[in-house]
Amino acid sequence: MMKKCVIVGAGACDSQKLRERIALEDGDLCIAADGGLDYLLSVGITPDIVLGDMDSIKVQDALDSFFVKRLPAEKDDTDMLAAIKEGLAAGYQQFSLFGALGGRLDHTIANIQSLLYLLNHGARGTIWGDDMLVLLIRNESLFFTAEEAENGRRISVFAFGGDAQGVTEKGLKYPLDHVTLKQEFPVGVSNEFTGQDALVEVQNGMLLICMEMK
Repeated sequence: MMKKCVIVGAGACDSQKLRERIALEDGDLCIAADGGLDYLLSVGITPDIVLGDMDSIKVQDALDSFFVKRLPAEKDDTDMLAAIKEGLAAGYQQFSLFGALGGRLDHTIANIQSLLYLLNHGARGTIWGDDMLVLLIRNESLFFTAEEAENGRRISVFAFGGDAQGVTEKGLKYPLDHVTLKQEFPVGVSNEFTGQDALVEVQNGMLLICMEMK
């Protein structure tokens, strides 16, 4: 299995759900992006790196116990993007982002944009929210087994970065067959799995996919 870079940010994050989902393995890189350190400490996980301008960390007195990369307060990169660049520089291509949704809307948008940064650098990113999983695909297909496609589980599909052509959705309550999704028209919101194998495909363009967590 490909090793992954796990980054925990300071956005909304339920500690119990983080404990259940973070699933670190040998060889994984764990980065606390600023206030994400508080979440990691709450579930008993020691990050490999604490990175950021340290403006949202509550446990400031604990910083001496970690390997810290302190960033200036005035910078172009968000703490999450800086952590992503750290993971890319270390050779990781699979990224799991926690604490990246909720809280400040501007940071949520920035974190979603970071999925495109990863895609453009030959890597993959998934944002794990408390109740939502977010990912970005380009010119490809996603397949869901019947077990993953639990009946009534919601999934929303949006054109991202322009219109998405050749979009197909099978095994969903509202199917699509090689249509063009317009970026300004959110027709793909709140579709539902039907309990059978499902497919989401885009032939030319990108799709932002938001899926309810089981």
